[in-house]
Amino acid sequence: MTQSSLAHDTAQGSPVRLRAVSAAGQPEVTPALQELYRGFERELLVPLWTEIGDLMPAHPRSRAVPHVWRWERLRELAAQAGELVPVGRGGERRAIALANPSLGGRPFATPTLWAAVQYLMPGEDAPEHRHTQHAFRFVVEGEGVWTVVGGDPVAMRRGDFLPQAGWNWHAHHNATAAPMAWIDGLDIPFQYVTEAQFFEFGRDEIGDAERATPDRSRSERLWGHPGLRPVSATATGPGSPLLAYRWEHTDRALNDQLALEAEGFGAAVEPGHAAVRFSDPATGADVLPTLRAEMHRIARDAETAPVQETGSSVYQVFDGSGRVTVGDRSWTVTRGDLFAVPSWQPLSVRSEAGATDSDSGALDLFRFSDSPVFEALGLGRTQVEGTTR
Repeated sequence: MTQSSLAHDTAQGSPVRLRAVSAAGQPEVTPALQELYRGFERELLVPLWTEIGDLMPAHPRSRAVPHVWRWERLRELAAQAGELVPVGRGGERRAIALANPSLGGRPFATPTLWAAVQYLMPGEDAPEHRHTQHAFRFVVEGEGVWTVVGGDPVAMRRGDFLPQAGWNWHAHHNATAAPMAWIDGLDIPFQYVTEAQFFEFGRDEIGDAERATPDRSRSERLWGHPGLRPVSATATGPGSPLLAYRWEHTDRALNDQLALEAEGFGAAVEPGHAAVRFSDPATGADVLPTLRAEMHRIARDAETAPVQETGSSVYQVFDGSGRVTVGDRSWTVTRGDLFAVPSWQPLSVRSEAGATDSDSGALDLFRFSDSPVFEALGLGRTQVEGTTR
């Protein structure tokens, strides 16, 4: 093969395709420009002047779209999977991931966030494994499953938030006669795109001591006292050493914020909107290096100001009902429903909750996001009603 024919074949097989166009800011279309572009293609080169609008837009343009998943339907499908799909080596978990409709069928709720419904049948165990992906469980209903992290059995109950930093051995067991569903959140898409992920199988079965069902885990007994850090202990790795944040504490904190606001003290995020962030008791930072978790309570008839943020979020309705608007899409949501908020899409929420559909009489929303990543890289930006910070 001659050198000229080799160059021609390389250009023909190149994934780079360039087209000269007559447009403002673009060079004049001439035969010489066409030949220059063919040379770029052969050498796998792409000039910035043909791509700047896509690579450097005026503001973030997410590949994801706003979308809502209905809890009633998710739970029905998870129950069907419980009857048909075993838990064990191979599949590892009966976890059913949310797939954003604009991400090509990938099991990603947003380009950086994974959210899935996990379902465990009565008496069933999910085998032990570990991975570099950071994870958490959030329980919107039910109880009876213990997650076992590093040999420490941790009860999972409605309203509980259970973080688990990457590379910790973990398994689950259902100690009751009823199935249980919850949501898992992980940074799988982020680690996938950065090619940083590792995974390792553990034991097929956990020991009798780990199959215990204590009311409080060892991590809670050591780290779960508000405002108190044990002098004898130090954090052993990234992520919170506290493995369970109980609903009773979250609920009380949200109630107190709204009560203080009613008394004339500035305790809420905005009128009728209380919020708390789950934090690492050893450092005060986010519970996980790549994931932020929060709980929001919006009083009946209150409406949040539209907010835009770099990075994406997934919300689950814990209690109550309301109207959610993300970008140009709007839905009525009720208990358990999940929705995705892509980067820089404005979000506003109106609470329509009351005594008939909410224990608190308000709309309670669990939120997780990729904010720690953006802030660590200096890319975090928030805009509320025209004010950027």
